[in-house]
Amino acid sequence: MTRTAVDTHAPDPGPLGELRAITAERAALERREEVAVRRARSQGYSWAAISLMLGTSRQAAHKKFGRRT
Repeated sequence: MTRTAVDTHAPDPGPLGELRAITAERAALERREEVAVRRARSQGYSWAAISLMLGTSRQAAHKKFGRRT
């Protein structure tokens, strides 16, 4: 059986509520990450140093955050 209706006001909406919570947490983490990158750049840290902490390449970090800092 496939469920399509969702009661968004239910106290324990089960797995869909969990997915909603994960999505909210992911958005909050992305905002924190962006703020931290902006702060690091304003304090003079290089894209290489920032990317090392993010576990990505310098180019990827710059592409994702470079226009916003």
